[in-house]
Amino acid sequence: MAYKDEQLHEEKVFKDPVHRYVHVKDRVIWDLIAAPEFQRLRRIKQLGTSNYTFHGAEHSRFNHSLGVYEIVRRIIYNFQDRPHWNKNERLLALCAALLHDLGHGPFSHSFEKAFKLDHEQFTQAIIMGETQVHKILERVEKGFAQKVADVIAKTYEDKLVVSLISSQIDADRMDYLQRDAYFTGVSYGHFDMERILRVMRPTEDQVVIKSTGMHAVEDYIMSRYQMYWQVYFHPVTRSAEVILSRILDRAKYLYETGDFAFKLEPTHFISFFEGKVKLEEYLKLDEMVVHYYFHLWQEEDDAILRDLCERFMNRRLFKYIEFNPNSQMNEWMELHALFEQAGIDPKYYLVVDSSSDLPYDFYRPGEEEERLPIHLLMPDKSLKELSRHSDIVEAISGKKRTDHKLYFPTDKLDEIVDEPVKERIYEILYGQGEIEDVD
Repeated sequence: MAYKDEQLHEEKVFKDPVHRYVHVKDRVIWDLIAAPEFQRLRRIKQLGTSNYTFHGAEHSRFNHSLGVYEIVRRIIYNFQDRPHWNKNERLLALCAALLHDLGHGPFSHSFEKAFKLDHEQFTQAIIMGETQVHKILERVEKGFAQKVADVIAKTYEDKLVVSLISSQIDADRMDYLQRDAYFTGVSYGHFDMERILRVMRPTEDQVVIKSTGMHAVEDYIMSRYQMYWQVYFHPVTRSAEVILSRILDRAKYLYETGDFAFKLEPTHFISFFEGKVKLEEYLKLDEMVVHYYFHLWQEEDDAILRDLCERFMNRRLFKYIEFNPNSQMNEWMELHALFEQAGIDPKYYLVVDSSSDLPYDFYRPGEEEERLPIHLLMPDKSLKELSRHSDIVEAISGKKRTDHKLYFPTDKLDEIVDEPVKERIYEILYGQGEIEDVD
């Protein structure tokens, strides 16, 4: 029997709090899960620094990746006798679903921003590099790894397969909304996934939704909207992200000066600091390693690095206020100057962080991000774009919401000796509204 058709002697299951069970029967999938590059995802949290806000948010990219695989497995089972679904793409879709987040680094998006990296590019590099994952995929057939990489890059010729993993209603989103809601303990991310899976229909280019399932999709979109603003963009989580990014900035700065002697040499970070990251070096860096450095950097001679690491490790986060530097440039410039005058480096202790989200959009030709809309399959077999039929979705379509916050440490402000400077700083800050606590 060919490797791609090989089945386990007995179906394996993972007990899962969201989907009850994740079922594995294919030898290829079982081998991929056992690969060290996939096992590494156990050491990458799904929600980065959200556990500083929601203490239960300790789940990993490993959990999520299994969940996405399971959803795609169920979708394919429902599609197997329907037109437009190519049964030969089954294993490809399952592999792409399982491996779609393989390239995430420690603290995921925060780490990406700090070093200007792209986890999808690293996912493709792992799949195509000298890795165990690549060897397993190539055992399926020569060129199979490239097909999986193409699905993740959204360039694969069968757009239906791509849409299962990357679209405005895909397995990735359906898993992380429910999983993140479960582990954070909130109720926002819940929607009727079973209903959505039942009304999904394959077409030549994408998955569409039977019109009778429109209300389940409305609920899904509103769940996504609420999760972004109540969980993913939570200001306390963002405060921890700000400190994390400033630790990495400071360590990089000290390394680049060339005259600072680290007590613990940042060996695992050097290629990131120099912008010459090799795949094997990327795979060695996970959150356990980063926490090890941060823990020991609390004893470094540099006061800023030492202070920021102590804050991160012990959850002494920055306070925040609503603040938009685009419309409050004068206040921003004055605060910047006052912090410098007080001996507090504004690069590390006065930080504006902005978040934005577009919960749903439809195709707008010529725009930088052309989004494939969700289509409803009407009783007459025609397709109708979701917002043209749903008043709820129409109300939020194309509406990007942006939120700006200014983060700073009030304990350092309280230590300012120059009273006029301290009073003026607080006058500006309190003039913008109440200073929010992060406890």
